[in-house]
Amino acid sequence: MSTGTSRRWILWASILLVVFLVGLVPMWTTARARTRERDAAQSALRLSQMQITLANAAIDARRGEYERARQGASTFFTDVRADVDRGAQSLFNRAQQEALLPLMAGRDDLITLLARSDPASVDRLMELYLAYRQQSDSAAGH
Repeated sequence: MSTGTSRRWILWASILLVVFLVGLVPMWTTARARTRERDAAQSALRLSQMQITLANAAIDARRGEYERARQGASTFFTDVRADVDRGAQSLFNRAQQEALLPLMAGRDDLITLLARSDPASVDRLMELYLAYRQQSDSAAGH
C-alpha cells in the first residue's frame, strides 16, 4: 500500500467520522431533552398519584367505607415516606420534606381512627389532604 493510498483511506475515514458525528450530536441532544421531559412527567405523575390516593381515602371515609379509607391512607403514608427517604432524589425539596414531617407524625392516630370506624377520621383526612395538596402543588412548581 502506497503512502497516497493510505492517506486517502485516512481522509475517507475522517470524513465518515465527521458525517457520523454531525448526525449523532443532534440526535443525542434531542434524546437528552426528551429524557428530561419524561422525568418531569414521571415526577408530576407520582405527585398526582399520591394526591389521588389520599383524596380517595378521604372520599371513602366520608362514605363510611373506613377499611378502604384505611388502606388508602396507609398506602399514601407509605408512598410519601418512601419518597422523602430518597433524600436529594425526592420529589420534595428540603423545606417541603420538613413541612411534610408533621403530617406524617399523625399517621398512627389516623390509621387507628379509621380502623375503629371513627367519624372523626373524615375531618382528619380532609385536613391532611388539604395540607398535602399545598405541598404537592409547590413541589410541582420546583
